[in-house]
Amino acid sequence: MNVLIIGDFPVSTKQKIYKVFPQEWQVHITNLRSAPLYLSSVEAIIPEHIPVNSSLLKQAPQLKIIQTGAGYDNVDVAECTHRGIKVCNAAGVNANAVVEHTLALILSWFKNIPYLDCFMKDQQPASQLTYNGAEIAGKTLGIVGLGNVGARMAHIGLALNMNALAYNHHPRHISGVRMVDLPTLYKNSDIISLHISATPATHHLINSQAFQQMKSSALLVNTSRGSIVDEAALISALKTHEIAGACLDVFEQEPLPMDSPLRHLSNVILTPHTAGLPDSVKFHRRRYEFFKENLTRFAKGEKPKNLVN
Repeated sequence: MNVLIIGDFPVSTKQKIYKVFPQEWQVHITNLRSAPLYLSSVEAIIPEHIPVNSSLLKQAPQLKIIQTGAGYDNVDVAECTHRGIKVCNAAGVNANAVVEHTLALILSWFKNIPYLDCFMKDQQPASQLTYNGAEIAGKTLGIVGLGNVGARMAHIGLALNMNALAYNHHPRHISGVRMVDLPTLYKNSDIISLHISATPATHHLINSQAFQQMKSSALLVNTSRGSIVDEAALISALKTHEIAGACLDVFEQEPLPMDSPLRHLSNVILTPHTAGLPDSVKFHRRRYEFFKENLTRFAKGEKPKNLVN
């Protein structure tokens, strides 16, 4: 199998990735600029947040399959289908990692972990300590999207004695979770956690109108896709305290620009799109094990899992 992994990886991560795949495979890891050196003979591509469009596809005449992570909004699926190229994602593989990261962000916010850590390390006198926090038990968790991650997030919220509201395009039953429309979820939630895919229909779903419907004490958490939130509207809502704060792992432009106002707001906690990559920088062993197993299935002539087209 001739596999091309396209993305920007540190050397240490490349070494970990190479060890996952069979030694007899030809596996190349390169950035988008150098990808054309390998495209002419590649059979499989694993694109790490890079666009897979007609321009790239026409350079890969031997390409048979594209394997993505949970999201595949960076892939022109229609063009791949037209060219007879299979597209598969890894939905659910990183669900536990994303749920744990989401919970960590929520707890960091309500327990003031970033602030208290800095306070201790800055060696400030105890008399200068000031903060507002809360227990999350009894609070209402509003979950937008009840797929693999959202459903698990609901179970975690219930286990922590939170009330759970949810909105999903196709209503589904989870014991203890009340399905509601978006305005009801915005109005009644203390924490709004986003777990939906990036599609034209969800682009800027969270906008100025949505913020107007939220509690002034609400916390917005996004570990799904940056395009779901109108970032300009979010920055305005944070600056004017229309909502209390935000915990963000994803952004409209990635990496987040150095001059983004989000980097300077005290009511925001930021992580660099690492929710689904818990093992080291840009690496999730379970994810790459799935990639190997799915490409092996395909190489054997079997139907790959999670076929998108």
